[in-house]
Amino acid sequence: MGRLGIGTLLLALGLAWIVPARAQEPARQEPVQQETVRVVATFSILGDLVRQVGGSRVAVTTLVGPNGDAHSFVPAPADAQAVAAARLVVVNGLGFEGWIDRLIKASGTKAKVVVAAKGIVPIEEDDDGHGPDHGHSHAADPHAWQNVANTRTYVANIRDGLASADPEGRAAYQANATAYLAQLDALDAEVRKAVAGIPEARRRIVTTHDAFGYFARAYGLRFVAPQGVSSQSEATARDVAAIVRQVRRDRIPAVFLENISDPRLMQQIAREGGAKAGGRVFSDALSEPGGPAPTYLEMMRHNVREFVAALGG
Repeated sequence: MGRLGIGTLLLALGLAWIVPARAQEPARQEPVQQETVRVVATFSILGDLVRQVGGSRVAVTTLVGPNGDAHSFVPAPADAQAVAAARLVVVNGLGFEGWIDRLIKASGTKAKVVVAAKGIVPIEEDDDGHGPDHGHSHAADPHAWQNVANTRTYVANIRDGLASADPEGRAAYQANATAYLAQLDALDAEVRKAVAGIPEARRRIVTTHDAFGYFARAYGLRFVAPQGVSSQSEATARDVAAIVRQVRRDRIPAVFLENISDPRLMQQIAREGGAKAGGRVFSDALSEPGGPAPTYLEMMRHNVREFVAALGG
């Protein structure tokens, strides 16, 4: 056999040994991608709480976004599609989202529904006397998150809902929730300390609509609003006149505009009542990501800073 023939044979034998050896190597395992849990939250504050508890395991769609008004929200077809695709839907409850039951039914979703405010005893509008009768005197106040202690309940309900929808993530949800509850405890202490620095006689505020009842009870400020617990209830001229008289009579120091509201009404009350126009506060919605209140924790801290600055704490 010629030199070329031997070389060719050796090459062939070499390949014969090499090819089977490679064939016996275990196949390379691609890393298993964790399937994210699709969650729909009805409004931006809930969306943030779900992200805090869910972490990287969840993909959150928020129906009513930053600076949006959930009271007057009208769902679009895309919202129904998002609900249909979700594994979990998180709602506030307490009548806050009057449109959500119809949306869930129309979507045909099989998602579990978590009511974040479940277990919270609601207060009723005006039952502690902070503001005139707006024709909704026995409506449940849905703004329970304005008391940080209530937000602990929200977090626990969201944690349990996520664990039910995604049992493999239970430990992660538990750990995230525990860490976030510690932050809520620190926030509650901050708010109490800040309000304690405001002279008691000056702890009175006018806001656009009656969204701070839980804050008032928990932290000792008094709020007056020309609208009821829903921003959809139009303040009448009589309501506005009554508020102006109260501002003058009680020497209420400051009037605050909410991020979801028309500024003209509050400017009129401040002007006619002789009160200071405070900064913008956030009641029912977070700010845009680059704004002053992009998360629940930052929203509460921002509001308290504005209250203290205007009331002389």
